[in-house]
Amino acid sequence: YEEVTYEGYGPGGVAILVEVVTDNKNRASSEIRNIFSKKGGNMAGAGAVSWIFEKKGYFVIDKKAISEDKLMDIVLEAGAEDLANEDATYEVKSNPADFEKLRKALEAGGIKYESAEITSLPKNTVALAGEDAKQILALVEAIEEHEDVQNVYANFDIPDEILKSLE
Repeated sequence: YEEVTYEGYGPGGVAILVEVVTDNKNRASSEIRNIFSKKGGNMAGAGAVSWIFEKKGYFVIDKKAISEDKLMDIVLEAGAEDLANEDATYEVKSNPADFEKLRKALEAGGIKYESAEITSLPKNTVALAGEDAKQILALVEAIEEHEDVQNVYANFDIPDEILKSLE
């Protein structure tokens, strides 16, 4: 099996990064390219969109679990780069090298997290609405359903009220 990363663009100029593990690179490439073209996107060459994403350790913590000040003390001491205060959660970002140290610090502090992963996060996002929002969601879903695809990363931002109306 080989690990391959494909890059492309979706509707509205959204950058898409697709991580694949396959036993046949040519077949996987052809099938992913076909999904892109059928769903309004197109594949791009290596390096075309990867610069938009960076590998980060990423934790999501429910606000009910801890106060922001206490969480900040714990995560900054463990090497976190950023703590964002979202609606119902805190998002903590770190260098991938500090991920394990941060996870251990959260567990030692008795803090339960909703998710913890090393992921690719976009440096900037593209706001979408209307038809582009529908198309990008259909494209990403079709790519995710491919049997060889491990992860799909995209830099779109669709407001919650638009997402709810699309469901």
